[in-house]
Amino acid sequence: MAQLAGKVALVTGGTSGIGRGTVERLVADGATVIFTGSNEDAARSLIDATGAMFIKSRVESPDDWQQTDQRIRGDFGRLDIMFANAGIEAGDSNVETIAFDAWERLIAVNLTGVMLTVQTAVRIMRDNPGGPTGSIIINSSMNANRAMGNFVAYSTTKAAIVALGKSVAMHCASAGLQIRCNSILPGVVETDMIRTVINRAPDPEAARGMFEGMSPMKRMAKVSEVAALVAFLASDDAAFISGGEYAIDGATTAGTMGV
Repeated sequence: MAQLAGKVALVTGGTSGIGRGTVERLVADGATVIFTGSNEDAARSLIDATGAMFIKSRVESPDDWQQTDQRIRGDFGRLDIMFANAGIEAGDSNVETIAFDAWERLIAVNLTGVMLTVQTAVRIMRDNPGGPTGSIIINSSMNANRAMGNFVAYSTTKAAIVALGKSVAMHCASAGLQIRCNSILPGVVETDMIRTVINRAPDPEAARGMFEGMSPMKRMAKVSEVAALVAFLASDDAAFISGGEYAIDGATTAGTMGV
């Protein structure tokens, strides 16, 4: 377990999937955790299970971020960990058929939303008692490096936020701030959403085999494994790690076997 006692963490998109699992992991590791999202029913069950605090907000809204900033400063007086996790896929398509409104929505959440998340984190972390310190982790995707032809906006945004993370890391280091920024690039993760897709397929066994077969390790990642990587990057054990991108995809993007 990472040693996160005394640290304050914020997780965006924390009501389901990787976000929810990370809230659970950071709480278990001793952090005080705040999470954001829009599903209040899902948030309530996570609050009951972990004691984490929920703020209903949209990552693409500057006004919501201003309110979140004020609340964190007022209630906690510091921010040590930010996990920029929120993202969407709905409405995506290939470059010929994607609707402009869908493109704009995906860019707003997956790119602008992450920029606002990170911007808020740096601003609060600058004012931390004891000096400007903190760890920012961005949830990208293996599709940053292996783009999908039928998900043009998702693939584009996931690549862009890796560059965003590197820019943030360089800015903070050059400014003399002990604020780190790294990106994680998960492969296929067995979330509740993926299990629902599998169970609703005409042949669930074949659907599961397809998802598991995408990785050379012949399985999907567990949510807990992704959350463990976030917890490590958030911890003081990773104090000299910044500007990195960390694949957690079972060697999916590592290369190909010879013939």
